[in-house]
Amino acid sequence: MKKIIIDTNFLMIPYKYRVDIFSEFNRICDFNYKLIVFERTIHELRRIIEKQAGREKKAAQFALKLIGLKGVSMLKSGNTDVDSLILENLNDDTIIATQDAALKRELLKKGTSVIILRQKKYLEMIERKLYK
Repeated sequence: MKKIIIDTNFLMIPYKYRVDIFSEFNRICDFNYKLIVFERTIHELRRIIEKQAGREKKAAQFALKLIGLKGVSMLKSGNTDVDSLILENLNDDTIIATQDAALKRELLKKGTSVIILRQKKYLEMIERKLYK
């Protein structure tokens, strides 16, 4: 079973762009997978709720609700930032869902498949073997 680790910014897509990322995961993944977030991701969402206002705050609130409703698994993590945690927890069965351009470049260099949002409408997986 593959693991799809969801970055903080990716969890805010459903509210910001009205894209059902969970249906999209089913559409693009023709294999068994488990959705995962780091404990630190939850912390980042809560910090956005505390410090931001408007759309960002509402997107983070909605993301927290979705994590609970969709039964996304949580991995314990220390005080390291989420990008570093993602880079430290890579293996052949790991796919990363992120909108962070710098992180995406780094992941593709390391040969990791990445799921991204295209045209603010749908998800696409960039396979590690296709990107060199």
